[in-house]
Amino acid sequence: MSRDALKTLFHPFETGVIDPPGEDERVLFLGAEAGYRLPQDFSASIAAVQPLRSLYRALEAARADVTPVAEGEDYDAALVLCGKHKGENEDRIAEALKRTRAGALIVVAGGKEDGIQPLRKKIGKFGWDGDSLPKYHGVAFWFTRPEDVSGAVSQLAKVPVRVDGLFEASPGMFSHDRVDAGSELLASRLPKDLTGHAADFGAGWGYLSVMLAHASPGLKGIDLFEADYEALEAARANMMANAPSTPARFYWHDLTSEETRDKYDLIVMNPPFHEGHAAEPSLGAAIIKSAAKALKHGGRLMLVANRGLPYEQVLAENFKESGETCRNARFKVLWAKR
Repeated sequence: MSRDALKTLFHPFETGVIDPPGEDERVLFLGAEAGYRLPQDFSASIAAVQPLRSLYRALEAARADVTPVAEGEDYDAALVLCGKHKGENEDRIAEALKRTRAGALIVVAGGKEDGIQPLRKKIGKFGWDGDSLPKYHGVAFWFTRPEDVSGAVSQLAKVPVRVDGLFEASPGMFSHDRVDAGSELLASRLPKDLTGHAADFGAGWGYLSVMLAHASPGLKGIDLFEADYEALEAARANMMANAPSTPARFYWHDLTSEETRDKYDLIVMNPPFHEGHAAEPSLGAAIIKSAAKALKHGGRLMLVANRGLPYEQVLAENFKESGETCRNARFKVLWAKR
């Protein structure tokens, strides 16, 4: 079932408050998700953009025209579906401004949990013609793109962050402005003598892969699997900058539903436990099961998790041996052997 914000986004068209775009018009849909039903007379072509692999695949299955990053320009209208990260929402509006023509309609929608009201107020300060409409526990607001958007784009577009002077990440990525404390704990326990093939499941912007390359310089290679397209591109740049001599391959991949091609001697992970908006600890369990299938016989898994997450049972059910390496006040490092 589609989340309410999708229905909120199309509600102004559904009720006739906004005229739907016609068949000769092109609409850019940023943050698109599957499950929407186009209102009557909404006959424009839609170019959907979704960097999260699972949501991208759902759009593909619905036969949407979808890409992981925005392409093209001079769109006649743009739709922006907000997520839970403020910086990412603002950046999507900046992208809409850059890629639409002057006079284009831009419609933004989100739920209360998306921070839609503060976002509406911030955009309202630009003084553009528009209005808003609350519905389905959220708000849709819209405005007309002005001729000159350079000032607004510079204020809204996300700026990459340097982490520890070594890594680059951007708002919307996991722990984009600092090294995650759990990943740091796992990094302190990585093997120093590994010479086989390794994989980083849920690699994010590449911290653990870089640290593994430094710990075990004799590695044959590392494969990085990440569901967020933009984070994967950051990981590619961070590996090139910080571990250029380690062979690395990069896979935009949904580990909960897409099997890996190769088998590994070691898999490291700091498994996510959120899917889009919803907290879903079973997501981490699904990635652990995926790791069990992707390891060679005798291969090892090393993972870090919040102390309260009950991953020990799934490890015991899917591996020959498992245990705990260490813990601190917040995290625990677990291991398992295939």
